[in-house]
Amino acid sequence: MELSARRKSDALKNRKRTLLLRRYTKEISHTDFLPGGDIRPVLMGLVGEVGSVLAAGKKLDREGSVFSGYRATIQEELGDTLWYFTRLCERLNLEIDAVFSAAAKDGRESGYAHTTRPPHAALLALGGALSDVLTVRRRRADNFPLLCAFASQYLRVVRASRLSLEKIAEQNTKKTTGRFLNANFNELPRFDDRFPTEEQLPRKFKVVITQRESGQSYLQYNGVFVGDPLTDNIGDQDGYRFHDVFHFAYAAVLNWSPVFRALLKQKRKSNKKYDQEQDGGRAVVVEEGLTAWIFSRAKKLEFFADQRSLSFDMLKTIEEFVQGYEVEACPLSLWERAILQGYQVFRKVHKNNGGIVYGDLKTRSIRYRPLRLRDK
Repeated sequence: MELSARRKSDALKNRKRTLLLRRYTKEISHTDFLPGGDIRPVLMGLVGEVGSVLAAGKKLDREGSVFSGYRATIQEELGDTLWYFTRLCERLNLEIDAVFSAAAKDGRESGYAHTTRPPHAALLALGGALSDVLTVRRRRADNFPLLCAFASQYLRVVRASRLSLEKIAEQNTKKTTGRFLNANFNELPRFDDRFPTEEQLPRKFKVVITQRESGQSYLQYNGVFVGDPLTDNIGDQDGYRFHDVFHFAYAAVLNWSPVFRALLKQKRKSNKKYDQEQDGGRAVVVEEGLTAWIFSRAKKLEFFADQRSLSFDMLKTIEEFVQGYEVEACPLSLWERAILQGYQVFRKVHKNNGGIVYGDLKTRSIRYRPLRLRDK
């Protein structure tokens, strides 16, 4: 009876895992932009992610309890590993759920009980299994057992990390679709729709940026000067005096900018919670700090000239920056859009020492027009 109950339990777990992996495969299929006819980029990606899993374990050994974000880190890295492994199976015409089912049946993944950290043996065994995976080739008969062996070691690390395959797949789906798929504007959040008009960001706006002989930049909104005159405040004149352009981009594309709200005096004061937590001084500091951090990296890359995308690492750091604030609901692809549009306009403003910035929250875009004599 006990054996029969165990078999039923194993069969149920297997069905759940099969459904989970089939759903996961379907949901991430549109996020794969790697060459379809070549498995080498996928293998290189898999090597990198397994290396990150091992690095997280090494860092935990080195830093101990100081590495408080260990479980979140290894969950993300295991998710990225799963993504590349799934894409590899697809290119080899193997079903990912069949691979994991076979791996689970051999029992090897249950060799470790839950512990506070993955045993070194489990992590090293994952690396060892990866070395065998690197020998796979299209139409090789022994691909399946090599992939099963890797999946088995992967499940051991998942189990020892006190994580679940379901949570790993769920987080990775959210991460990859948010990064690589274009957002549906109709489904994106608008953070102040239910507030009075005077507490909403203007749905369309026009800001005139001028520079005086002193080198200071000035902003005009509806013919009124807003904010303080700015200089670059650095020996290497880099145009940071025009950085408010980025706040305009956040407002237009993300429909979020505590800084722009403060400039226009359109904080959501009718709701004390929003006024203090979302529009308050700390939110302003977060936005300003994030903007300065991005700028320091953009400066080394010619302010993203000729770039169509941003590094995933940068976008993930941005995601960490804004945790706890309403804008965390925006997908990474929307952040990428806001930043690239912002820098496209910034480069023109910097080149011409001013200009006019138009924002449209409905189309989630900003654009630039040079100053004419009557604008000055």
